[in-house]
Amino acid sequence: MVHQHSSLTVPFNKMNCKRFLRYRERVSVMGKTKHQGPVKLPKMPDPKHWVSMVPFGLGKVKPKHIRDTAKVVWENKDNLPYATRILTQGVCDGCALGVAGLKDQTLAGPHICTTRLNVLRLNTMPAIDKSILHQDISELRKRSSSELRQLGRIPYPLSRKPGESKFSRISWDEALDRIAGKLKTVDPKQLAFFLTARGITNESYYAAGKVARFLGTNHIDNASRICHSPSKTALKRSLGIGASSCNYQDWLGTDVLVFWGSVASNNQPVSTKYMYAAKRKGTKIIVINPYWEPSMANYWIPSVPDSALFGTKLADDVYQVNIGGDIAFMNGVMKHWFEMEKEHPGSAINRNFINEHTHGFSELKKHVEAQDWLTLETSSGLTKSRMREFAELLAGSESGVFVWSMGLTQHRFGTDNISQVANLAMLKGFIGREKCGVMPIRGHSGVQGSGEMGADPFSLPGGDFDSSKTRKRIEKTWGFKIPDWQGDIVGVSLENAVLPENHPRKLRAFYTSGGNFLETMPDPDFVKKCLESVDLRVHQDIILNTSTLVDAKEEVIVLPAMTRYEQPGGGTSTSTERMVYFSPEIKGPRMEEARPEWEIYTEVAKRVKPEQAHLIDFPDAQTIRNEIAEAHSVYDGIQHLKEKGDVFQWGGAWLCEDGECPTPDGKGNLLPIELPELRKPEGHFYVTTRRGKQFNSMVYSATDPNNSADRYDVLLHKEDANQLSLKEGEAVVVYNQFGTFHGRVRFANTRRGNIQVYWPEGNVLIPKGVYEKYAGIPEYNTAVVVEKAETYHAHKDTKYVEKRIEELETEIG
Repeated sequence: MVHQHSSLTVPFNKMNCKRFLRYRERVSVMGKTKHQGPVKLPKMPDPKHWVSMVPFGLGKVKPKHIRDTAKVVWENKDNLPYATRILTQGVCDGCALGVAGLKDQTLAGPHICTTRLNVLRLNTMPAIDKSILHQDISELRKRSSSELRQLGRIPYPLSRKPGESKFSRISWDEALDRIAGKLKTVDPKQLAFFLTARGITNESYYAAGKVARFLGTNHIDNASRICHSPSKTALKRSLGIGASSCNYQDWLGTDVLVFWGSVASNNQPVSTKYMYAAKRKGTKIIVINPYWEPSMANYWIPSVPDSALFGTKLADDVYQVNIGGDIAFMNGVMKHWFEMEKEHPGSAINRNFINEHTHGFSELKKHVEAQDWLTLETSSGLTKSRMREFAELLAGSESGVFVWSMGLTQHRFGTDNISQVANLAMLKGFIGREKCGVMPIRGHSGVQGSGEMGADPFSLPGGDFDSSKTRKRIEKTWGFKIPDWQGDIVGVSLENAVLPENHPRKLRAFYTSGGNFLETMPDPDFVKKCLESVDLRVHQDIILNTSTLVDAKEEVIVLPAMTRYEQPGGGTSTSTERMVYFSPEIKGPRMEEARPEWEIYTEVAKRVKPEQAHLIDFPDAQTIRNEIAEAHSVYDGIQHLKEKGDVFQWGGAWLCEDGECPTPDGKGNLLPIELPELRKPEGHFYVTTRRGKQFNSMVYSATDPNNSADRYDVLLHKEDANQLSLKEGEAVVVYNQFGTFHGRVRFANTRRGNIQVYWPEGNVLIPKGVYEKYAGIPEYNTAVVVEKAETYHAHKDTKYVEKRIEELETEIG
């Protein structure tokens, strides 16, 4: 049954009601039901969900929201009116929940979080002092990215060539002419573009994707490559979709809400308000993660009075899988279901949904039943009985929402992880209806739209790059031929910089909008070598970071970009739940010479091919939105977004509504997933990276507010530490064949045999060049040795360390 809602998909007010009613019906969607708009929280508190009667969590390890807010106010004291307008009028440039002003489409009432407050200063700070900006590069290199960020905004174009010890100021014409001049001389296969996600709008992504193809290259990538690229790949092959099938509102009152490898409370703090609302409606919250994250257990939600006072108990249970053990765990759950079905048909899975809306059930069942429990227990790290508990919980649930993040995607088998989640959802029929769905929760405000706009080597607006039908359609819209060769992911593009001089794909020009690969990619030393090996690097950004200071063979050019709040004509961004929000230009101070990102791309392109400039010219942001609506059918409606509060949702409330998937035959695909190889020698550990108080690679505190850990702490189970005769706070060395990490022991409730280090500091341990075969995401997990620092250094001049590494290579190689 289709649930029809009478409310609009936009904030209801008299000013915009009629206009949105007119265009809402023209949007091409995959579902029929419209989002009902924000709902209200219960008025009366429920003490059974409280953490403690001690007010404000005094004495507990938790984020200090009041203190942090006061700190943000102080940081922005020189620009408070503008900062206030950004918060109350603009769409959040932090995570991808889609808060517009202080409101969203999930819950009524004001929403604000420390993630948004932490990045606020990027929009309000003044220009870098010229005496610092033009000091010797060796002095700038002494600063961390956090310290560079605090210097202020990039005020005007800069240049630095080999042998020059300082940045020189150049004009926009000089900068654009130099870039265009170089691009005219390189083969398009030797040019690559990259766009980060924080604050970048759909308009910029679209312009960049079009410009790249106009210049003849398909080497264009975005920040989703190292976060949710496997989510898109897996959901496409399993369900025919490339985004969340449901809404945040579906969390509220679903029988079970599962967070898989996701610490939403830390990375998307406003989501804790949704969890609170879900708990109040009786939802069970389950966490599946190697580390029992304190902030997913208990959280003090500042915008909910009783939670701010007494805290809220969030998760009802946690299943601590091994790092990389999720596939085995899910196979174990399915194996239990099939056994339950033999005893009592219809007791575990939704046979009607399976028969009517899926393929591959028999093959999946045969594959799972053939697996033995010992292997599943060893790989997952969980017992057969624990897997049975989770299987029974899901079996008894009429609805469920599965949410995941980097804990599932950042593996060499990330796509398989997500297809396993889709398998569970389809077997239960948790697809295409209210309070059900699969949701890759996004961590950046702009990243959902990046691939959808075509800023991706595998995508064009409205379709896949490898579809000749899509290419022909876009060529007709754009008026020029699109190169038909497959572009590279950004990791491969960077590696191509160190290819031989005569190689046809040797990277010679690299144009990056934001991003810092020294702090986001494995093996930072190798990445630095790659960056240094490029002839021309263009850094289009609002601030400096450590990668901006790396030499290039011919020249580094730095271009000052506007923030989304400064761009004339405003801009749009797409949230996790496919809401397309309009963020208006906000009155306030402007950077000296900063320009809109989309405009810079087109100006470069017009200088490279002046005879075809008319094909790439966008006079304003509205023109881009008009073309997006033409090029991408589900974005028909974006052209009408013009004022504060304007929003629409592409695809309707639920993708695959009523079980109908946008696949050739309308059915989902159940896929048998093989267990990955997860071998490690006895006494060695699996390691993964985690986030503290940070936004992507931008670190805001040396201490994790959720567990008091330091950035160089190694999170280790107490019993594992005891076996190694390690005490808390003791210096240790974590190492493998890829690198060495010096830290200190911190006892934590991790799955035994698994440790965690902070990202990006721990990237030295991660192997370079290991990419997931379907989506190209780098592997961010590996096996390591953990030893007392004194033991390691006592043997560093012997063959001891080499032997320990050889053990790892023998077992996992």
